[in-house]
Amino acid sequence: MKVLVANRGEIAVRVMRACRELGYPTVAVYSEPDRAALHVVYADEAMPIGPAPSRESYLRIDRILEAAKKTGAEAVHPGYGFLAENAGFARACADAGILFIGPSPESIEAMGSKTESRQRMQAAGVPVVPGLTEAVKSFDEIAAFAAEAGLPIMIKASAGGGGKGMRLVEREEDLRPAFERVTSEAQSFFGDSAVYAEKFIASPRHIEVQILGDRHGNVVHLGERECTLQRRHQKVVEECPSPVVDGDLRERLGAMAVKAAAAVNYYSAGTIECLMGPDKQFYFLEMNTRLQVEHPVTEMVWGIDLVKAQLRIACGETLGFEQKDLAPNGHAVECRIYAEDPARNFAPSPGLIRGLNLPQGPGVRNDNGVYGGYTVPVYYDPLLSKLICHAGTRVEAIDRMLRALQEYRVDGIRTSIPFFTFLMQHPDFRAANFDTGFIDRILPELDLQHRPPSDATRDAALIAAAIMAFEDAQNVRLPEETDSRWRQAGRFEGLRGRD
Repeated sequence: MKVLVANRGEIAVRVMRACRELGYPTVAVYSEPDRAALHVVYADEAMPIGPAPSRESYLRIDRILEAAKKTGAEAVHPGYGFLAENAGFARACADAGILFIGPSPESIEAMGSKTESRQRMQAAGVPVVPGLTEAVKSFDEIAAFAAEAGLPIMIKASAGGGGKGMRLVEREEDLRPAFERVTSEAQSFFGDSAVYAEKFIASPRHIEVQILGDRHGNVVHLGERECTLQRRHQKVVEECPSPVVDGDLRERLGAMAVKAAAAVNYYSAGTIECLMGPDKQFYFLEMNTRLQVEHPVTEMVWGIDLVKAQLRIACGETLGFEQKDLAPNGHAVECRIYAEDPARNFAPSPGLIRGLNLPQGPGVRNDNGVYGGYTVPVYYDPLLSKLICHAGTRVEAIDRMLRALQEYRVDGIRTSIPFFTFLMQHPDFRAANFDTGFIDRILPELDLQHRPPSDATRDAALIAAAIMAFEDAQNVRLPEETDSRWRQAGRFEGLRGRD
């Protein structure tokens, strides 16, 4: 089976590696600026699909299917992002006789709408965050909900995801501007202006549960991930398992996730995302009907290759194991390494990677999408790689991550590595004392005065050191004929001959 990967960057390489281990040849698709990208180099074949803007390349269903037809690809893996949760894409693949490696279009549609998914979960007996179950038709409905539930509330895009299209409203005067902003973002990001509102859970943790289902009705969970540490509603550090979830709570979370997946006849890999309050009460938030960015921490702890599982499920195989066969082992932490400058409020830092040294050693995994000599483009998400560390305990995993971050070197551009190095040493992080607002609160503590030297400074230092070494060499005292050790070593005549 030849597999076309309809994505780019580290996730495309990750999927291709799984395919290669299973003996499946792969096809990469690429936009013009991605011509020399790692996923293109790694694949067995590659096809161009358009210019830089994703709407003209990675979001063009027709061009991706044309590439599959030209290369003879029999299956498509969407990765995450882009078309991964697009029911129309999954249906178009089926209509073209191409296997879509993911859930059914019906499951994607059912869980793709935040309002419809809330309705389905309530009907299935799954606890949801208190809020509206239908998209509003006007601002007045939002205002009425706010008056009834009380502020603060969250206004969200019904078709939203990835941290986009949502606003927290804490003051009445901010209600209308937030509604208008989210409505605009919803239309811009998702092509659907529908929004709804839900009660804001104070000081929450973001906990998600990994599920796997096959086409024969079997569904299992692979425990939970701690995804609380976020910036701008985007996850930056993930852990498995959560440091605040015990065995009993894990069973309840897992049972809820399996029930949620069964309610929409789900197969393939998927994730049930929850908010959990300080009282450990959890609420269904949404379902991601795809592979998650943070899936490696689950793989390291639970010993299941989720991409291979997706491929086998798509081919009609059963899971091959039951819930009782699964158990976690140790702890894993993941840091998302971005081309961002922490000194400039994490502004994007595209450009040429002049040198790259990836950390290695026991329990260290790199899901990497770049290489030395590669130019990071300005057009896409600035994620370079994911660094994952696994060990027997949480403390050991964090210490291993700190060591790995100190080995990690990217020359030529700024990255988020200094921030993660700071975070891994923060006492509240190490004590698992955080919520979704933690990072914003501690950023002022980040000491950028001790950041690594710039490339220009480093180059100047190297040049100065080379000059000093050269000058020292010129001052070497040439040996006299009586320096027998030089004579015996045969070096005296050689040096004299240079005069």
